Amino acid sequence: MTMTDPIADLLTRIRNGQRARKQSVKCPHSKEKENLVKVLQEEGYVRTCLVENDLLGHKELKIELKYHENKPVIQTIDRISKPGRRVYSPISALNKVANGLGITILSTNKGIISDAKARELSVGGEVLCRVF
Repeated sequence: MTMTDPIADLLTRIRNGQRARKQSVKCPHSKEKENLVKVLQEEGYVRTCLVENDLLGHKELKIELKYHENKPVIQTIDRISKPGRRVYSPISALNKVANGLGITILSTNKGIISDAKARELSVGGEVLCRVF
């Protein structure tokens, strides 16, 4: 069976892993998911992201989750653009998340980047998710 929304699956695995107090979660690999998790790592929401092979030789991402004082660093992680309804935004119309404490992750022609980097480069794109 094929997966309709692999990005939503990744975000749900991260959300569920933190609720269950797991140290790490695994999910099937894709370049898009790897780049999204690298943005989360650069912004300090996850510890590391490693690409590993499973027993059958398929690539998978191992994401080490981050906690601060026994509480998950990620409080909310929401998917914005979905397969049935894509959401695009110019950078001028993009609001800050939680007064600048959170981030929005965009898919642009410069790659998958955070909203702060998109403001630097002055590019808009598809709004993938919001993290706080």
